This record gives sequence, structure tokens and C-alpha cells, in this order.
Amino acid sequence: MLDLTLLKNFVIVARAGSISVAAMQVGRTQSALSTQMQRLEDQVGHSLLQRTGSGVRVTAAGEKLLAHANALLARHDEILADMSEAILQGTVSLGCPEDYSIAFLPELLRGFCATYPKVDLRMVCAPTIELHPLLRRRQIDMALVSQADPDHPEVLRRESFVWVADRPEPDLLAKDVLPLALSAPATLDHRAACDAMESANRRYRVAFASTSLAGLIAIARSGHAISVLTKTAVPPDLHIVKDGLPPLPTIGIAIAFSDPQTSSAARALGDHIRAVLPGLSL
Repeated sequence: MLDLTLLKNFVIVARAGSISVAAMQVGRTQSALSTQMQRLEDQVGHSLLQRTGSGVRVTAAGEKLLAHANALLARHDEILADMSEAILQGTVSLGCPEDYSIAFLPELLRGFCATYPKVDLRMVCAPTIELHPLLRRRQIDMALVSQADPDHPEVLRRESFVWVADRPEPDLLAKDVLPLALSAPATLDHRAACDAMESANRRYRVAFASTSLAGLIAIARSGHAISVLTKTAVPPDLHIVKDGLPPLPTIGIAIAFSDPQTSSAARALGDHIRAVLPGLSL
């Protein structure tokens, strides 16, 4: 029989990519958590984690178990909520960047709303740089935010930035000064694009600016500029440009709360997101 505690800690280790970081999160010593992972490997009869110089990496068997563990733990939470005598109620305001809302929110909210039908959700779509002030002013309860460091302990999921155009090998690449369509200057994607171009000594200009995902996609579709999006946000009619441009970084997605002593409804939503978001396949 699989131990749910071991499964939960395995998910945290896999997410953190480090037993020492995961140990801090679960409140155990590194040696105790390593022993737990060995017990889980003994239970399933497979090696789940491969030690590397910088931490641990999930093996092929580990990836398979990770998908099962995420689904099982989410179902476990749903059962507990369904059997609870107290019906969770309240209102939660959730902030989220536009690309994450399109890619992740339908699946995340479908499961949460089915489990907690008495909780009302209020959505605010805005870039991360605008969500942090809303959190500080407590105008929203919580938010999915982008994290520049993809290995930060609070990161739940990693996402890659990609160059996007109307064709895989756009004619724009032949221009001496490459026209780019980017979001606000302080955003991670804007900074990532400019840093990459400057590191490669590639001349460019920010030809178009848009604060909305729809605007950036429209400009890329027009063929007048190359844009930068998270990989999950690329629509099927646009193409990722893999050659002729410098590589872009990977970022992380984390949850931020306006108050450590948040409501039960906000805590429940946070727990649901932590359980489901890492395992979502798009």
C-alpha cells in the first residue's frame, strides 16, 4: 500500500529538484526525507530520483509516479472536502497573468469549483508587475505570479519563454535591425528578450508594445514583428522560431498571498493549485 505522506513529499521533492530544499518545506531533516524517498522507491520497486551535482532529477519511472501522485492527492483532497460536515464558503479574489489564465485556469477552476461550489471566485487578469501592488494593498487575496528564478523553492511549475512569429523561419530574421513586439518594459518577457539580444550583439528595436496577450499575438500574426510568449500561450496558428535567435530563459510560476493569515477559502484554493498545477499537461 502506498503511503500518502510519502507521495506528497515525493511531489515536493520532484517540484523542488532538491532534497535539501524540499526538507525545509516539509519541516524534516535532509536525511529523514532521503530515507522516506528510499522507502517509496522500495514500495514501488523502481528508482524514482537520480542524484545530480545540483540536486535530484526525476527518472522515467518517477515521472510516471509523479503524474499518478498528483492525481491521487488531488482526489484525496476532493474526498475530504466532500465528506466534511462544514461547507466551505466565502469569496476569493485571484490575480493571474493573461497567458496563465488561458493555459491553466480552466482546468484549475473546474476542479476547485466542483469541490467547493459555495466559494465565489473573482478574477483579475494582469501582468505580474501589476499583481504585486494589488497584493500589497490587499485588493486581491492571492495571485499566480511569474518568478524570475525557476529554481526558487516556492516555484510550482516552470515555463519557457519562446520567440514567436507567423512562420517558423520568418523573413524578418534577414533584417539588420530586428523588429520586436514586447510587453511592458518591466515585465520578465520584455527584459528576457532585450537581455538575450544584447548578449548576442544582435541589433533590435521594440517596434510594437502591448500590455495584452491578445495584442502581442495579433502583431505576431501580422508578420511585422517577432514576439516573446510563454510556450504554453502560443496559439496553434503561430510558430516558435527555433533558429537564428538567441535562447530565452525559463521562469517559474508561484502563488503569492496578500496576507499570511488568509481565509479558509483562499487557503483551499492555494492547496488545490499546488496539488494540480505541477501535473497539468497541455
